[in-house]
Amino acid sequence: MADLYEPYEKLIRLVVLGRRFDVPENNIVLRQMQFVSPDIGSGKYCWNAECRYCEIEYQRSPTDPATPALACRIKGLPGMRIVKAAAEIRYNMSEALARAEKDTD
Repeated sequence: MADLYEPYEKLIRLVVLGRRFDVPENNIVLRQMQFVSPDIGSGKYCWNAECRYCEIEYQRSPTDPATPALACRIKGLPGMRIVKAAAEIRYNMSEALARAEKDTD
């Protein structure tokens, strides 16, 4: 499974729907989500921006406006907050989201 990810040296903090996750730097958001929730790999994603099952809205900081994007096309950055996610992502990440620590920042 290690060859699914781009090379990385450290984990970064990503907040997904109000829950904290440590994910590998230098990877697209969908792969970062798969790192903490292997069920992403069995989702209906095309991984090439055609299906739109990985639509998200994200903020670079808590005060920034939400920006729409596809999780298969953007790299996750430290402190990024995913504030809205398509139903397929919410379904595939449901167990990880339930277990993860709530973000208080």
